[in-house]
Amino acid sequence: MQAWQQDGLSLADYERLVPLDKLELRMLLMHATGKSRIQLITHSDQSPTSTARAHLLSLIGRRLAGEPMAYILGEREFFGLSFVTSPAVLIPRADTELLVELALQHAPPNSRLLDMGTGSGAIAISIAHEREDLAVSALDISADALAIATQNATRLLPTNRQQPFQLLQSDWFSALGSQRFNTIVSNPPYIEQHDPHLSQGDLRFEPLSALTDHADGLSAYRHIVSTARQHLSADGWLLMEHGYDQADAVRALLLQHQYTEVQSWRDLAGIERVSGGKLQTED
Repeated sequence: MQAWQQDGLSLADYERLVPLDKLELRMLLMHATGKSRIQLITHSDQSPTSTARAHLLSLIGRRLAGEPMAYILGEREFFGLSFVTSPAVLIPRADTELLVELALQHAPPNSRLLDMGTGSGAIAISIAHEREDLAVSALDISADALAIATQNATRLLPTNRQQPFQLLQSDWFSALGSQRFNTIVSNPPYIEQHDPHLSQGDLRFEPLSALTDHADGLSAYRHIVSTARQHLSADGWLLMEHGYDQADAVRALLLQHQYTEVQSWRDLAGIERVSGGKLQTED
């Protein structure tokens, strides 16, 4: 038995004995006991109830095994909103906020926007939360992911939104028919199938199909770039997040399919994280 598994420990004892990052441990303590951060300090000499202790030990064990905090706590903040998370969806990451910012900049007033491979709905819901003038559609092939996205949309978007918000089960564009959008955004699977990162860190716990295309990391981009032309309105923008070393390849695909104003944007770390282009219209 580890020292932190003993009976009768106080809240302060857990902070002293558990071999976790202190901020993470405090989050687990708050989650298990229902106490605020201030209460953890002012009541540090108290011991959790037997129910809270059992819950806490389970949470600590999961984190020590490497499970991501977002799955343990069931939520993750993204673009100032708290999103429900589960192993059915990718964990929203700060890098992806750049894609949201660019979509907000490029989407015309009172227009239509599509998010492809929405997962938790973080991208689409963040955009819809900021821009009530946009009619937002979001799709995913996974019913489990769409269930999480539905929870988040219900929690975070007003029922009386100015424009509709729609979730749709679809294998990329297959269920869209002839619908067209002024802006299309996507954060598709882009990790190569044999990349060692897939078996490291948080990625070990995330849905594999949302991480890798089981090929060279570019197959989703080839399909999206070639097919999006049938679903973009005149002068519509296609914006896609990609890996740290994929900007050149994604720009090349956009140019190959005759998008204009093709460019990449850097995230806060200075990495080219999002690339996009505008649908070329005929004279």
